[in-house]
Amino acid sequence: MNGVHDLGGLQSFGPVLPEQDEPVFHEEWERRALAITLALGALGQWNIDQSRHARESLPPATYLSSSYYEIWVRGLEVLMAGTGMLEQDGLRARTGAELLAGVSAQGSYERPTEREPRYAVGQRVRARDLNPVGHTRLPRYARGRVGTVVAVRGAHVFPDRNAATLGQLPDQEPEWLYTVDFTGRELWGEDADPTLTVSVDAWEPYLQDVTGEAA
Repeated sequence: MNGVHDLGGLQSFGPVLPEQDEPVFHEEWERRALAITLALGALGQWNIDQSRHARESLPPATYLSSSYYEIWVRGLEVLMAGTGMLEQDGLRARTGAELLAGVSAQGSYERPTEREPRYAVGQRVRARDLNPVGHTRLPRYARGRVGTVVAVRGAHVFPDRNAATLGQLPDQEPEWLYTVDFTGRELWGEDADPTLTVSVDAWEPYLQDVTGEAA
């Protein structure tokens, strides 16, 4: 979707200041936030794309003023409210082994398909200029830009359809996934670093053929 979470290439947000020797968790509550999110996710009430969509759909002021794990907690609240989890009867505590099995079962989104990939390594493609109201994994800065396919990654669940409305059965029909390289100048103009290359993992519906266009 087009939201404040899609910050790639945007200006006026200040420099990125990496924290030296940054710990995995800054506070104990962050550790618990991660554990609770994984445990509730293993109950199977939502998938990873619905989880991402819940976080990115937070109000802009809330999203930008929240820390990383605050966003996780607020997104979890959206998911629990959307599925009615707090009102469901019969939810029982699961053992550690069951939770681990649930997480492991969701580890791969690669799926078989009888369709052949439309694009091949070395082929030039254009990222479609999309303006979706729902979830998407195509970054805004790449839309409308031309790049080169450098790898075919197999067929995977398409996140845009997988992030269906909570409580509904998502569409997990797979789409081919590619890694596409874009030059910095293609993305940000002639003043960009000429040595810069950005790799984007893009599903087939995000791309269109540019055969016949001038290089």
